[in-house]
Amino acid sequence: MFVKQLSVFIENREGRLEQVTEVLKNEEINILSLSMADTTEYGMLRMVVSDPEKAKDKLREKGFSAMLTDVLAVKLEDKVGEMHKMTHILCSQGLNIEYMYALASKNRRAMIVKASDGNTAAQAILDGGLELYSNEEMCW
Repeated sequence: MFVKQLSVFIENREGRLEQVTEVLKNEEINILSLSMADTTEYGMLRMVVSDPEKAKDKLREKGFSAMLTDVLAVKLEDKVGEMHKMTHILCSQGLNIEYMYALASKNRRAMIVKASDGNTAAQAILDGGLELYSNEEMCW
C-alpha cells in the first residue's frame, strides 16, 4: 500500500546533486521520480527509486543524510478531473496534503503523495475508487 520514498538533505551548492546521482548511477539504482525543494543554504531531494534501502545505505556511506518515508503512489488516468478526484477524496476526510509530485513513465503514471495520516489517506483513496501502487510494483 505504501511506497518507500528516499529523502536526501543536501547543501545548496554546486555539484551536490550530481554527487547524489553519481552514487545512484554507480549502484545501478534507477530514479523513477524526484522532487527538489530548496532554501538559500539547503535542499530536500525526494525520490522514488528502484532500490530504496540500498540507495539510502550507499548515500549514507558517502556522507549524505538520507532517510526513507512511507508515501502513497496514487494511480491516475490521463484525463480531466483525475487530480481533483484525488484531492477531493483526501480533503473530504479532513486530511492535509503535505506535498506531492508526479511520476510518469512508459509503464506508470501516479502522484506521489504525503498526507497528514497515511493510513487514513490510503483507505480513503481505495474507498474513493482510485488505486495505489505497491512498493513492489514501483521497485521492480
